Amino acid sequence: MSTERSHAVEEQKRKGLRVALAVSIGFTLAVYAGAIVPFLGPLFAAQFLLASSHPMPLSKTIGAAMVILIAGTAMMVLTNVLGDRPAPFLLILGLTYFVCFFVQSTGKGGAAVFLVLVVSIIVPLLGILNKELANSILSILVAGVLSGTILMWLAHAVFPEPFSRNVETAPANGRPPALFRAMANTVILLGAVVICLTSDNLTAAAVVPITVASLLGQLDVAASARAAVGLVLVNLFGGVLASVAYAALSLRPSLLSTFLITLVVVLLIGGRAAARSKGAPVFAGALTTFLILFGLGVSPLPGSAAESFATRIAYVAGALVYALLFAAILWPPTRETERI
Repeated sequence: MSTERSHAVEEQKRKGLRVALAVSIGFTLAVYAGAIVPFLGPLFAAQFLLASSHPMPLSKTIGAAMVILIAGTAMMVLTNVLGDRPAPFLLILGLTYFVCFFVQSTGKGGAAVFLVLVVSIIVPLLGILNKELANSILSILVAGVLSGTILMWLAHAVFPEPFSRNVETAPANGRPPALFRAMANTVILLGAVVICLTSDNLTAAAVVPITVASLLGQLDVAASARAAVGLVLVNLFGGVLASVAYAALSLRPSLLSTFLITLVVVLLIGGRAAARSKGAPVFAGALTTFLILFGLGVSPLPGSAAESFATRIAYVAGALVYALLFAAILWPPTRETERI
Protein backbone atom coordinates (compact mmCIF):
# COMPACT_ATOMS: atom_id res chain seq x y z
CA MET A 1 0.00 0.00 0.00
CA SER A 2 2.84 2.38 0.85
CA THR A 3 4.49 1.61 -2.49
CA GLU A 4 1.29 2.39 -4.37
CA ARG A 5 0.89 5.60 -2.39
CA SER A 6 4.49 6.58 -3.16
CA HIS A 7 3.92 5.98 -6.89
CA ALA A 8 0.72 8.06 -6.75
CA VAL A 9 2.53 10.94 -5.03
CA GLU A 10 5.36 10.88 -7.58
CA GLU A 11 2.85 10.79 -10.42
CA GLN A 12 1.01 13.76 -8.92
CA LYS A 13 4.26 15.73 -8.65
CA ARG A 14 5.16 15.10 -12.28
CA LYS A 15 1.69 16.00 -13.49
CA GLY A 16 1.65 19.15 -11.35
CA LEU A 17 5.06 20.20 -12.70
CA ARG A 18 3.88 19.67 -16.27
CA VAL A 19 0.82 21.83 -15.71
CA ALA A 20 2.88 24.57 -14.02
CA LEU A 21 5.49 24.59 -16.79
CA ALA A 22 3.00 24.57 -19.66
CA VAL A 23 0.71 27.22 -18.17
CA SER A 24 3.46 29.61 -17.08
CA ILE A 25 5.35 29.41 -20.39
CA GLY A 26 2.16 29.57 -22.45
CA PHE A 27 0.74 32.48 -20.50
CA THR A 28 3.99 34.46 -20.66
CA LEU A 29 4.37 33.91 -24.41
CA ALA A 30 0.73 34.89 -24.97
CA VAL A 31 1.27 38.15 -23.05
CA TYR A 32 4.47 38.81 -25.01
CA ALA A 33 2.63 38.25 -28.30
CA GLY A 34 -0.18 40.59 -27.22
CA ALA A 35 -2.84 37.87 -27.41
CA ILE A 36 -6.39 39.16 -27.04
CA VAL A 37 -7.36 36.17 -24.88
CA PRO A 38 -4.04 35.13 -23.27
CA PHE A 39 -5.57 32.49 -21.01
CA LEU A 40 -7.02 30.36 -23.81
CA GLY A 41 -3.92 28.36 -24.83
CA PRO A 42 -2.77 27.75 -21.23
CA LEU A 43 -6.31 26.72 -20.29
CA PHE A 44 -6.43 24.16 -23.11
CA ALA A 45 -2.97 22.85 -22.13
CA ALA A 46 -3.95 22.51 -18.46
CA GLN A 47 -7.10 20.56 -19.34
CA PHE A 48 -5.19 18.22 -21.64
CA LEU A 49 -2.47 17.60 -19.04
CA LEU A 50 -4.84 17.08 -16.12
CA ALA A 51 -6.88 14.56 -18.10
CA SER A 52 -4.07 11.99 -18.09
CA SER A 53 -0.55 11.34 -16.80
CA HIS A 54 0.49 10.25 -20.28
CA PRO A 55 0.53 12.40 -23.41
CA MET A 56 -2.55 12.15 -25.54
CA PRO A 57 -1.98 9.92 -28.59
CA LEU A 58 -1.58 11.87 -31.79
CA SER A 59 -4.87 10.60 -33.18
CA LYS A 60 -6.74 11.55 -30.00
CA THR A 61 -5.01 14.95 -29.89
CA ILE A 62 -6.00 15.69 -33.49
CA GLY A 63 -9.52 14.48 -32.79
CA ALA A 64 -9.92 16.71 -29.73
CA ALA A 65 -8.49 19.69 -31.62
CA MET A 66 -10.83 19.07 -34.55
CA VAL A 67 -13.86 18.84 -32.25
CA ILE A 68 -12.94 22.14 -30.61
CA LEU A 69 -12.28 23.87 -33.94
CA ILE A 70 -15.50 22.54 -35.48
CA ALA A 71 -17.42 23.74 -32.44
CA GLY A 72 -15.77 27.15 -32.71
CA THR A 73 -16.52 27.43 -36.41
CA ALA A 74 -20.13 26.38 -35.86
CA MET A 75 -20.54 28.93 -33.05
CA MET A 76 -19.05 31.66 -35.24
CA VAL A 77 -21.45 30.86 -38.09
CA LEU A 78 -24.35 30.67 -35.64
CA THR A 79 -23.46 34.07 -34.18
CA ASN A 80 -23.11 35.71 -37.60
CA VAL A 81 -26.36 34.26 -38.96
CA LEU A 82 -28.64 34.33 -35.91
CA GLY A 83 -26.94 36.80 -33.58
CA ASP A 84 -29.69 39.37 -34.14
CA ARG A 85 -32.50 36.80 -33.73
CA PRO A 86 -32.52 35.88 -30.02
CA ALA A 87 -35.07 33.04 -30.06
CA PRO A 88 -33.44 30.64 -32.56
CA PHE A 89 -29.96 31.74 -31.47
CA LEU A 90 -30.56 30.81 -27.82
CA LEU A 91 -32.40 27.63 -28.82
CA ILE A 92 -29.44 26.26 -30.78
CA LEU A 93 -27.00 27.50 -28.14
CA GLY A 94 -29.01 25.72 -25.46
CA LEU A 95 -29.07 22.52 -27.53
CA THR A 96 -25.27 22.66 -27.76
CA TYR A 97 -24.94 23.06 -24.01
CA PHE A 98 -27.38 20.22 -23.43
CA VAL A 99 -25.37 17.82 -25.60
CA CYS A 100 -22.18 18.75 -23.72
CA PHE A 101 -23.75 18.29 -20.29
CA PHE A 102 -25.41 15.05 -21.38
CA VAL A 103 -22.09 13.58 -22.55
CA GLN A 104 -20.40 14.91 -19.41
CA SER A 105 -22.99 13.15 -17.21
CA THR A 106 -21.97 9.77 -18.65
CA GLY A 107 -18.35 10.30 -17.66
CA LYS A 108 -17.21 10.33 -21.28
CA GLY A 109 -15.54 12.98 -23.40
CA GLY A 110 -12.87 13.97 -20.89
CA ALA A 111 -11.43 17.46 -21.10
CA ALA A 112 -12.75 17.98 -24.63
CA VAL A 113 -16.34 18.34 -23.39
CA PHE A 114 -15.49 21.18 -21.01
CA LEU A 115 -13.35 22.88 -23.66
CA VAL A 116 -16.21 22.72 -26.16
CA LEU A 117 -18.39 24.37 -23.50
CA VAL A 118 -15.77 27.11 -23.05
CA VAL A 119 -15.61 27.66 -26.81
CA SER A 120 -19.41 27.70 -27.08
CA ILE A 121 -19.47 30.44 -24.43
CA ILE A 122 -16.57 32.62 -25.54
CA VAL A 123 -17.23 32.69 -29.28
CA PRO A 124 -20.87 33.91 -29.16
CA LEU A 125 -20.14 36.43 -26.40
CA LEU A 126 -17.13 37.94 -28.13
CA GLY A 127 -18.95 37.93 -31.46
CA ILE A 128 -21.94 39.84 -30.10
CA LEU A 129 -20.42 42.08 -27.44
CA ASN A 130 -17.28 43.05 -29.33
CA LYS A 131 -17.89 43.48 -33.07
CA GLU A 132 -14.21 44.30 -33.64
CA LEU A 133 -13.26 40.79 -32.57
CA ALA A 134 -16.02 39.05 -34.52
CA ASN A 135 -13.83 38.46 -37.58
CA SER A 136 -10.81 37.25 -35.59
CA ILE A 137 -12.53 34.80 -33.25
CA LEU A 138 -11.62 31.75 -35.33
CA SER A 139 -7.94 32.73 -35.53
CA ILE A 140 -7.91 33.28 -31.75
CA LEU A 141 -9.41 29.84 -31.27
CA VAL A 142 -6.98 28.14 -33.68
CA ALA A 143 -4.04 29.80 -31.91
CA GLY A 144 -5.39 28.64 -28.55
CA VAL A 145 -5.82 25.00 -29.65
CA LEU A 146 -2.44 24.83 -31.38
CA SER A 147 -0.56 26.47 -28.52
CA GLY A 148 -2.32 24.29 -25.96
CA THR A 149 -1.37 21.14 -27.89
CA ILE A 150 2.27 22.23 -28.31
CA LEU A 151 2.50 23.13 -24.62
CA MET A 152 1.14 19.72 -23.67
CA TRP A 153 3.81 17.89 -25.67
CA LEU A 154 6.55 20.24 -24.43
CA ALA A 155 5.61 19.59 -20.81
CA HIS A 156 5.70 15.82 -21.35
CA ALA A 157 9.09 16.15 -23.05
CA VAL A 158 10.54 18.02 -20.06
CA PHE A 159 8.85 15.87 -17.39
CA PRO A 160 8.27 12.48 -19.06
CA GLU A 161 6.27 9.76 -17.38
CA PRO A 162 8.44 6.69 -16.57
CA PHE A 163 7.67 3.63 -18.62
CA SER A 164 5.35 1.23 -16.87
CA ARG A 165 3.80 -2.04 -17.96
CA ASN A 166 0.68 -1.01 -16.11
CA VAL A 167 -0.72 1.22 -18.77
CA GLU A 168 -2.98 3.90 -17.36
CA THR A 169 -6.58 3.14 -18.11
CA ALA A 170 -9.48 5.49 -18.00
CA PRO A 171 -11.91 4.94 -15.14
CA ALA A 172 -14.93 2.85 -16.00
CA ASN A 173 -17.71 4.92 -17.43
CA GLY A 174 -20.60 3.07 -15.90
CA ARG A 175 -22.70 6.08 -15.01
CA PRO A 176 -26.11 6.22 -16.64
CA PRO A 177 -26.80 9.42 -18.57
CA ALA A 178 -28.44 12.03 -16.35
CA LEU A 179 -31.01 13.48 -18.73
CA PHE A 180 -32.83 15.74 -16.29
CA ARG A 181 -29.63 17.01 -14.70
CA ALA A 182 -28.26 17.86 -18.16
CA MET A 183 -31.46 19.78 -18.90
CA ALA A 184 -31.19 21.64 -15.58
CA ASN A 185 -27.53 22.50 -16.22
CA THR A 186 -28.48 23.78 -19.68
CA VAL A 187 -31.10 26.12 -18.21
CA ILE A 188 -28.65 27.37 -15.57
CA LEU A 189 -25.81 28.04 -18.03
CA LEU A 190 -28.07 29.53 -20.69
CA GLY A 191 -29.49 31.90 -18.06
CA ALA A 192 -25.98 33.09 -17.22
CA VAL A 193 -25.22 33.63 -20.92
CA VAL A 194 -28.44 35.63 -21.40
CA ILE A 195 -27.55 37.83 -18.43
CA CYS A 196 -24.16 38.58 -20.00
CA LEU A 197 -25.58 39.13 -23.48
CA THR A 198 -27.78 41.88 -22.08
CA SER A 199 -24.75 43.56 -20.52
CA ASP A 200 -22.08 45.59 -22.27
CA ASN A 201 -19.45 44.43 -19.80
CA LEU A 202 -17.04 42.16 -21.66
CA THR A 203 -15.27 41.10 -18.46
CA ALA A 204 -18.51 39.85 -16.95
CA ALA A 205 -19.29 38.06 -20.21
CA ALA A 206 -16.00 36.19 -20.06
CA VAL A 207 -16.00 35.31 -16.36
CA VAL A 208 -19.56 34.51 -15.33
CA PRO A 209 -20.71 31.74 -17.74
CA ILE A 210 -17.37 29.90 -17.70
CA THR A 211 -17.37 29.98 -13.90
CA VAL A 212 -20.93 28.62 -13.92
CA ALA A 213 -20.03 25.82 -16.36
CA SER A 214 -16.96 24.93 -14.32
CA LEU A 215 -18.86 24.74 -11.03
CA LEU A 216 -21.67 22.64 -12.52
CA GLY A 217 -19.07 20.06 -13.50
CA GLN A 218 -17.56 20.11 -10.01
CA LEU A 219 -20.84 19.72 -8.10
CA ASP A 220 -20.80 15.97 -8.74
CA VAL A 221 -18.15 15.67 -6.01
CA ALA A 222 -20.28 17.49 -3.44
CA ALA A 223 -22.12 15.10 -1.14
CA SER A 224 -23.31 17.67 1.40
CA ALA A 225 -24.02 21.34 1.86
CA ARG A 226 -20.65 21.74 3.56
CA ALA A 227 -18.87 20.24 0.53
CA ALA A 228 -20.84 22.51 -1.82
CA VAL A 229 -19.83 25.59 0.19
CA GLY A 230 -16.26 24.30 0.05
CA LEU A 231 -16.47 24.26 -3.75
CA VAL A 232 -17.51 27.90 -3.76
CA LEU A 233 -14.70 28.91 -1.39
CA VAL A 234 -11.99 27.07 -3.34
CA ASN A 235 -13.13 28.61 -6.64
CA LEU A 236 -13.28 32.03 -5.00
CA PHE A 237 -9.76 31.38 -3.72
CA GLY A 238 -8.64 31.14 -7.34
CA GLY A 239 -10.04 34.63 -7.92
CA VAL A 240 -8.30 35.99 -4.84
CA LEU A 241 -5.01 34.50 -6.03
CA ALA A 242 -5.53 36.20 -9.39
CA SER A 243 -6.03 39.53 -7.61
CA VAL A 244 -2.87 39.07 -5.53
CA ALA A 245 -0.92 37.97 -8.61
CA TYR A 246 -2.06 41.01 -10.60
CA ALA A 247 -1.15 43.34 -7.73
CA ALA A 248 2.32 41.76 -7.52
CA LEU A 249 2.77 42.06 -11.28
CA SER A 250 1.77 45.75 -11.14
CA LEU A 251 4.72 46.42 -8.81
CA ARG A 252 7.29 45.08 -11.30
CA PRO A 253 5.62 44.59 -14.68
CA SER A 254 7.84 42.42 -16.86
CA LEU A 255 7.72 39.11 -18.70
CA LEU A 256 9.98 37.53 -16.08
CA SER A 257 7.62 38.62 -13.31
CA THR A 258 4.67 37.29 -15.29
CA PHE A 259 6.37 33.92 -15.68
CA LEU A 260 7.46 33.61 -12.04
CA ILE A 261 4.12 34.72 -10.59
CA THR A 262 2.17 32.37 -12.82
CA LEU A 263 4.57 29.51 -12.08
CA VAL A 264 4.25 29.91 -8.30
CA VAL A 265 0.45 30.15 -8.32
CA VAL A 266 -0.03 27.23 -10.72
CA LEU A 267 2.35 25.09 -8.67
CA LEU A 268 0.15 25.82 -5.67
CA ILE A 269 -3.17 25.02 -7.39
CA GLY A 270 -2.05 22.66 -10.14
CA GLY A 271 -0.41 20.21 -7.77
CA ARG A 272 -3.71 19.65 -5.98
CA ALA A 273 -5.60 19.53 -9.29
CA ALA A 274 -3.26 16.75 -10.44
CA ALA A 275 -4.03 14.47 -7.48
CA ARG A 276 -6.04 11.27 -7.81
CA SER A 277 -8.80 12.44 -5.49
CA LYS A 278 -12.41 13.55 -5.65
CA GLY A 279 -11.33 17.08 -4.80
CA ALA A 280 -9.00 17.39 -7.81
CA PRO A 281 -11.72 18.79 -10.16
CA VAL A 282 -12.40 21.51 -7.60
CA PHE A 283 -8.83 22.78 -7.74
CA ALA A 284 -8.89 22.42 -11.54
CA GLY A 285 -11.87 24.79 -11.41
CA ALA A 286 -9.93 27.18 -9.19
CA LEU A 287 -7.10 27.08 -11.73
CA THR A 288 -9.58 27.95 -14.47
CA THR A 289 -10.86 30.90 -12.44
CA PHE A 290 -7.32 32.12 -11.81
CA LEU A 291 -6.31 31.92 -15.47
CA ILE A 292 -9.41 33.75 -16.68
CA LEU A 293 -9.19 36.60 -14.15
CA PHE A 294 -5.43 37.03 -14.38
CA GLY A 295 -5.62 36.79 -18.16
CA LEU A 296 -8.28 39.47 -18.36
CA GLY A 297 -6.16 41.69 -16.14
CA VAL A 298 -3.27 41.70 -18.61
CA SER A 299 -5.39 41.42 -21.74
CA PRO A 300 -5.51 44.28 -24.26
CA LEU A 301 -9.30 43.93 -24.40
CA PRO A 302 -10.99 47.33 -24.01
CA GLY A 303 -11.78 48.12 -20.39
CA SER A 304 -10.35 44.91 -18.94
CA ALA A 305 -7.22 46.41 -17.37
CA ALA A 306 -9.00 49.45 -15.98
CA GLU A 307 -11.62 47.47 -14.15
CA SER A 308 -10.86 46.66 -10.51
CA PHE A 309 -10.18 43.10 -9.48
CA ALA A 310 -12.66 43.52 -6.65
CA THR A 311 -15.37 43.88 -9.28
CA ARG A 312 -14.16 40.80 -11.14
CA ILE A 313 -14.09 38.72 -7.97
CA ALA A 314 -17.61 39.93 -7.24
CA TYR A 315 -18.62 38.57 -10.66
CA VAL A 316 -17.05 35.21 -9.81
CA ALA A 317 -18.72 35.12 -6.39
CA GLY A 318 -22.06 35.98 -7.96
CA ALA A 319 -21.62 33.28 -10.61
CA LEU A 320 -20.75 30.67 -7.97
CA VAL A 321 -23.74 31.51 -5.78
CA TYR A 322 -26.00 31.62 -8.85
CA ALA A 323 -24.90 28.17 -10.03
CA LEU A 324 -25.11 26.63 -6.57
CA LEU A 325 -28.54 28.11 -5.83
CA PHE A 326 -30.16 27.10 -9.10
CA ALA A 327 -28.54 23.65 -9.02
CA ALA A 328 -30.17 23.11 -5.62
CA ILE A 329 -33.51 24.23 -7.07
CA LEU A 330 -33.47 22.58 -10.51
CA TRP A 331 -31.45 19.41 -10.07
CA PRO A 332 -33.58 16.28 -9.59
CA PRO A 333 -32.99 14.79 -6.12
CA THR A 334 -30.47 11.96 -5.97
CA ARG A 335 -28.50 10.28 -3.24
CA GLU A 336 -25.70 12.75 -3.79
CA THR A 337 -27.84 15.87 -3.84
CA GLU A 338 -30.50 15.12 -1.23
CA ARG A 339 -28.31 16.59 1.48
CA ILE A 340 -27.28 19.76 -0.44
